[in-house]
Order: sequence, then C-alpha cells, then structure tokens
Amino acid sequence: MTKPRGRDLGLPFPGETGANNAITDVPGVEVGFCTRIEGDGPLIQGQGPVRTGVTAILPLGQLSEPEPVWAGMYALNGNGEMTGTHWIHDGGYFVGPICITNTHSVGIVHHAAVRWMIRTYFQSWEREHLWAMPVVAETYDGVLNDINGQHLTEADALKALNNAAPGPVAEGNVGGGTGMITYEFKGGTGTASRQLTIDGETFHLGALVQANHGMRPWLNVLGKSIGEAMPEGRLFDAEQGSIIVILGTNIPMAPHQLQRLAKRAAIGVGRGGSPGGNNSGDIFLAFSTANRGPIPQLTGPRRRFEMISDQQFDPIYMAAVESTEEAVINAMLAAEDMTTLRPPGHVCRPIDGQRLQSFFVTSD
Repeated sequence: MTKPRGRDLGLPFPGETGANNAITDVPGVEVGFCTRIEGDGPLIQGQGPVRTGVTAILPLGQLSEPEPVWAGMYALNGNGEMTGTHWIHDGGYFVGPICITNTHSVGIVHHAAVRWMIRTYFQSWEREHLWAMPVVAETYDGVLNDINGQHLTEADALKALNNAAPGPVAEGNVGGGTGMITYEFKGGTGTASRQLTIDGETFHLGALVQANHGMRPWLNVLGKSIGEAMPEGRLFDAEQGSIIVILGTNIPMAPHQLQRLAKRAAIGVGRGGSPGGNNSGDIFLAFSTANRGPIPQLTGPRRRFEMISDQQFDPIYMAAVESTEEAVINAMLAAEDMTTLRPPGHVCRPIDGQRLQSFFVTSD
C-alpha cells in the first residue's frame, strides 16, 4: 500500500504540480529501479544483509538512436561522484541514461550503462566511432547495507534501465535509495514536479532525489523547525551522508542556463536545513529535453537552438527549489523501517507522517 505523500497529508507545499508530481511529468522522461533487499541478522562482509539498488532515468525514454540531452551540473559539496560531468561542463550535453546507486557500485553500474547504450544504439555504434559516457552518481548506504560486499551486478543495473517507464514513480526504499538515511530518518528516493506557463505555453520541471544527508536537529519543513521537536531515534553524532538531485525539464534552455538551474537545487536542499556538510556529496544535474536532434557526430555543420530569455527564469528557479524541497520530504514519508548494521541493532525509521502533519494541519 502506498503511503501518503506530503501533499496527501495537507502539507502546504506551494506551486502547481504535474499529474504525477514526479520527474516523469516532463514528457518523455522514464524512471526504473532495481531493488535488492536480502538477508537479516548481523553484518558479514560479502554475505549481507543486502539493502541497495540502482535507479535509472532515461531523459528521452527508450530510443533506438542516440540524441544529446542538454545539461548543466553543480556540486555544492564535492565529496562524492557523478561521472560524465567533465564533458557536461565542456560540451553542455550528455548521451544516454542517468543512473544512481551506492558509492561502491559506481564502476559496475557504469559498465552496465555503457553496455546498455551499445545494445540500445547498436546501429549507430556499428556504423560510427562513437563512445559512451553515461552519468552515474552515488550516495553511501554502508550504515544499512553491506556496501563493502559489492553485491550489485551488471544484471541489476540493466534491470533498472530496462524497467524504466513513464507515469508514477516509486519512492522511499527503492532503487539506489534503498539503504539511504535522511536527517537520521529513513530516507531514499523522492520526487516532485511543478507546472509552469511561459509565453502562453505549458512546461514541466521535475526533481528526483536520492536523499542520504543531514542531521536531525537541522531538519526544517516548510520553514518550521521539525527535527528538534522529533529527537527520538537519532543515529549519528556527525553528518555523514550525501544527496543527488536530478532536475529535468522540457523548457528550452542552453547549457549555461541549465548549470545555473542546477545550482538552485542547493537552495531546495538548504530549505530542509542542511548546510552541505563536509562529508556530504551534494551534487546536482539539470537537463532539458528540448532542442532534440542527432548527436554532433551524425549532424551537419550547423544546427538551430531555442532558449528561453533569462528574464523568464525567476519562476523556473522557484520551481526547482520547491520541487527539490518537496521531493526530499516525499522520500522520508515513503520509506520503511530498516535495522542498522553499523552500529548494529538500531532501527532507522521514516518520519512519522501523522506527527509531521500535526505541525501544519489543525483540527476545528
């Protein structure tokens, strides 16, 4: 049974969402998961318990020919990894999927994503000297998962990619978010979206987060200090997590504009109370599905490009901030209990939705 999301509880999140209140409200975007939850008992490295997975985002859905996705990236605190970003900085685009997993599985997931691209775009890779540089990001799940056992396989990553679909997106203990902790509550995968009108045309912007960051006393929800009022079940003496934020939109934007958009995810994360801790890899990517066409190697010497005027960007920035903030809360509400492995035996619980609701909804 799906648990109530933030808006279902009456939390007064601003803005108009898309139909799913998810990154998949951006036309063409698909999301898939592979979730591994296996074993119980104490940690035995290499044997488990296993609580991890892979999240896959296909910005342009299932294609048979490669197309560039225009993008920009920003790291608030770079204690983490997101592959492919050197070319995003220089070229302004990437080709293929985005995958998110745990820290020690970036290599195998990258290997699988390359294989998926070679298979999916088989004709182009056969005809041309093309290379694959998929985006793979990570956060650390070693408190709840046998991360050093490196249990994820190529098949797991391919399963997430092949499972990608439009529509509603699962949240909480799914995919790469399976073993993640947020403000010392059980966290994980979360998503939200906003609908905007620009020059008479309707667009969507969505966020998907893998939330694994923050200390309990820092937590704020919609401007209210929540963490200090909910101190039960604390786990840490120091912040030791990370957050990946993926922003997707169909608004036509140039790469330098998308880099500026990616920066606004930091404000959405900051609204939740995190300062971007020293041990936290707070890394954000924004992409636009507009201005579609073949990759440069397969096109002519010129191409046309549409972009929104910078003067239209304030509501776009606000949409990014709001959807990021809401996605983090949705991740914490959707999650389920897990027992810690390091240190052993503590229960990491999701935030209590009814108790959170009580801070905002008063009975008559």
